Amino acid sequence: MAESSGLQTPLWRAIAVFRIAALLYVAVLVVRNVGAYERPMLAWPVLAVMAGWTVFTTYAYAVPARRRPPLLIADLLITMAVLAASVWVVGRVALEEGRPTLAVAWHVAPVLAWAVAGGRRWGIAAALAMGITDLTVRAHYDQAAFTGTVLMVLAATAVGYLVGLAEVSQQRLERAVQLEATNRERERLARDIHDSVLQVLALVKRRGAGLDGEAGELARLAGEQEAALRTLVTGRTAERQDEHAEADLMSLLEPYASATVSVAGPAGAVRLPARVAAELAAAVAAALDNVVRHCEPGTKAWVLVEDEPAEVTVSVRDEGPGIAPERLDEAEEQGRLGVAQSIRGRIADLGGAVRITSAPGQGTEVELTLPRR
Repeated sequence: MAESSGLQTPLWRAIAVFRIAALLYVAVLVVRNVGAYERPMLAWPVLAVMAGWTVFTTYAYAVPARRRPPLLIADLLITMAVLAASVWVVGRVALEEGRPTLAVAWHVAPVLAWAVAGGRRWGIAAALAMGITDLTVRAHYDQAAFTGTVLMVLAATAVGYLVGLAEVSQQRLERAVQLEATNRERERLARDIHDSVLQVLALVKRRGAGLDGEAGELARLAGEQEAALRTLVTGRTAERQDEHAEADLMSLLEPYASATVSVAGPAGAVRLPARVAAELAAAVAAALDNVVRHCEPGTKAWVLVEDEPAEVTVSVRDEGPGIAPERLDEAEEQGRLGVAQSIRGRIADLGGAVRITSAPGQGTEVELTLPRR
């Protein structure tokens, strides 16, 4: 069953209006033709049942939680019962001569309700059930008799198709709202970074530019980080425009190779969407940065890329001191989010998974697995 959404509300209101209008039409026909019925006194109780059920369903379908199979099945069965009552009220002879049933157009309402609640398949099933009942009651199978059933099937198909479009539109609207909120948050963070972190890095770069030793090296690193961070903050628009282009993951990882870092992978290119490849390479860079930060100078690290038809796996392994099991949770609580956001956050946004295997004194292996889509 299709989930009820805000875009379906007008359809349920339209069904209620249709049911009320059809009831008024039935009442007019009963008043005009009651004298020709085989049992005219039974027409009024049947009309009262139709009126009561119309009022009940108008309020029942107004609540999304009640639009469930029990109510839909009851709606279909009661309408079919009213339609079948035409045999006793109107009379078999009159129906065979072409006199309208008691339900007339009123019996189309549950078909529309099924189409809105469950889509085309549910609507067509209800239309066929109602059509068979209508043909059985009429007891004649000419072109006019079949036309009503065909029209119900077409109406159910059209309404079910509209419901499908409504569901897709609702999902796209929700994604657009989420994307807008995400972009606004990124812009806010970009302003905060520009007003704080970038200015501090620029200041460190200027003050330490003329110094020697570790102070000069610190100034140089601050300048590199300022440039990279400024590109990241100001380059999001261009990145979004090129997100459908492809890039070779190996070409992005090979610059990380050094005397202490070994990069290995397939002989050919590992093609991924450009944005995906860039995020995966950034996660690898964060893992290598952790090696530099938390291991002794000169610690060896290995980057291995495995390109499979269903997924791409990148493993970053080092021979450092390892990580205690509780250390990652402590680092996240203390605000050091290199693993939580730079690695796990990036891969999770891409629909992948991160597995960290480590033990004190046995090194650490970070495995990044990204499914191909």
